[in-house]
Amino acid sequence: MNVCPMCRSANAKLWFRQTDRLYRTTDRQFAVVRCAACGLARLDPQPAPDELRRYYPESYWFAPDAGPAGRLEEAYRRLVLRDHVRFVVGPPSARRGQAPASSGRPEGGPALLDVGAGGGLFLGMMRERGFRVAALDLSAKAAALAWSRQQVPAVCGLLDNPPLRPGAFAVITMFHVLEHLADPAAYLRSARGLLAPGGRLVVQVPNAASWQARLLGRRWNGADVPRHLVDFRAGDIHKLLETCGFQVVRRKYFSLRDNPAGLASSLAPGLDPMARRVRHVAEGGIARLVKDLAYFALVVAALPFAWVEAAFAAGSTVMIEARRP
Repeated sequence: MNVCPMCRSANAKLWFRQTDRLYRTTDRQFAVVRCAACGLARLDPQPAPDELRRYYPESYWFAPDAGPAGRLEEAYRRLVLRDHVRFVVGPPSARRGQAPASSGRPEGGPALLDVGAGGGLFLGMMRERGFRVAALDLSAKAAALAWSRQQVPAVCGLLDNPPLRPGAFAVITMFHVLEHLADPAAYLRSARGLLAPGGRLVVQVPNAASWQARLLGRRWNGADVPRHLVDFRAGDIHKLLETCGFQVVRRKYFSLRDNPAGLASSLAPGLDPMARRVRHVAEGGIARLVKDLAYFALVVAALPFAWVEAAFAAGSTVMIEARRP
């Protein structure tokens, strides 16, 4: 049994067993356990790195095609990503010295690194708002896509050994990254070294203390077995950030991109558009449209529940801003 990455205790109790419901890369059953000392949930035992790579589809990021459906999908992604953009841009007190979006001179704005950037759409939107942007992703294909589609400078690599200058960034973002890591603290310490004094770190993770997690259990999409190695509660990630030398500034429990869609994918994983794409589901144009519309209707129906749980600080994701003192 692996030790808890938070408190190093080896004592744990079984939470549930599950296989890959979303992408169906394997039919193997995995155990998710809760630490008996601190309550942090984790996959145990964790797959070896070579095995774990097999559970990540090649196109494990947003990459729309060039057709009408792809353009519509990108427009939708831009709409829901505004939630992330507003949080990262932050209140006026967080924007001192930042070049305005209308300045036309992003080279004068604050430097932002997005870790696990995928196709780079978020960074393209941040550049439009005056940021100087860079991407880091483990996938060479994702980094190449960020270069070609969004003209974002991208590096293929790991944050715990980054080919980047210490103190070079005003902002670092990690959306749905830490839960994939066997040692998330190492990434947070590396991020601290890359931030300038007073720099901001924004992280987002699924919230294992959410109403969705409590109600759905093994069917909760936020666990994403076997790709998620750690299932954080909001308090867990807060404590880990402070342990790694950050000062937590604020939390947000609602994400227009993730919370209602996560509930929809929990209830009907077979309708999830990205899951169907990465699994190469054979479907004609009409079938694809019908499934997309059914999924979108389910997302809309999930919105009220997602808003209410977030209002009670129990949203299915938590986004946290922390500062390097």
